[in-house]
Amino acid sequence: MITTEVTLDELAALMKKAAGITVDPQELAQAADAPFGTLGLDSLGLLGIVGELENRYSRPLPPDAERCKTPREFLDLVNDTLKAGA
Repeated sequence: MITTEVTLDELAALMKKAAGITVDPQELAQAADAPFGTLGLDSLGLLGIVGELENRYSRPLPPDAERCKTPREFLDLVNDTLKAGA
């Protein structure tokens, strides 16, 4: 069983590292279904996060990853991809 899962806390850290956006993980949890734009993250920032995760896990993410509109949609796609590749 795989235990690799990207959490909201990690996503908040990735938003800071890859896009320079500081978001409190608790606020991110409350805004999990809000569009990334309301959190200050644009498509280029999301692309940076995708790149960080691809480097971290040494596997490509689906092209849809950079088109996700909300944190929950993004995490669901990323975590499903990581579990499928286990």
